[in-house]
Amino acid sequence: MLCRTLDVGVSGYFAWWRRPENRYQVEDVALTEIIRTIHEGSRGTYGAPRVQAALVDEGKRVSRARITRLMKAAGLKVRCKRKFRTTTQSNHRQPVADNLLNREFTAEQPNQKWTTDITYVPVAEGWMYLAVVMDLFSRKIVGWAMRATLHTELVVAALDMAQQIRRPGRGLLHHSDQGVQYASHEYRQALERLKALQSMSRKGECWDNAAMESFFATLKLELNLDKAQGNRSDTRNLVFEWIEVFYNRERRHSSLGYRSPTRFEEHRATLN
Repeated sequence: MLCRTLDVGVSGYFAWWRRPENRYQVEDVALTEIIRTIHEGSRGTYGAPRVQAALVDEGKRVSRARITRLMKAAGLKVRCKRKFRTTTQSNHRQPVADNLLNREFTAEQPNQKWTTDITYVPVAEGWMYLAVVMDLFSRKIVGWAMRATLHTELVVAALDMAQQIRRPGRGLLHHSDQGVQYASHEYRQALERLKALQSMSRKGECWDNAAMESFFATLKLELNLDKAQGNRSDTRNLVFEWIEVFYNRERRHSSLGYRSPTRFEEHRATLN
């Protein structure tokens, strides 16, 4: 029917189809649509390496160079991270812990090293503050909390959530910046109850907590949180969905072999 409609000979059509270069072009069209779906599902943040990992999971082995070429031809660009302001208030007289983590952002087991930080999120009414606790073993977010004010209760709530979910044993290394919330008596007491060792970044050294800096930059980029996305309730629901559904369970992390934190922990559990 196609040949009759286009007034093309059947034998000529199949001769064209059998040419390797033409089949390759047809495959490129189909592959581009699959890549587009993967890219859109990542909120426009997956480049060729992560797209390649997603294709492997679908049983398709495609070279990174071919993926790059098809993404460029389709206009699929990767958004880049931007710098954001800090919420750290380190001008205080509370005790400051040594930097025990010392930029060693890997762990051999779950609940061996946790890192935490606070960031601000613009909302229609002003600001919301987000505190997060990350397990460096898998980069999984194990505790988080959002509040309208930047008080110590915010970071304690995130730590309490992490403790209830993970139940860490004695000797956990807990790292943060020198913010007054983390240096407070209330927070130090919470760490003592966990029997955790407290570690803090050096003053003004954002690279001492680079894992959290990277996480917040990714969150704000992928949710477009450099501007208000709604009221406090809407924004909290948006952050909840991104952390609990997408980031922890689906988003591929380059340092985890392009697995999500949850899949990485499941994979490592099968090896033990």
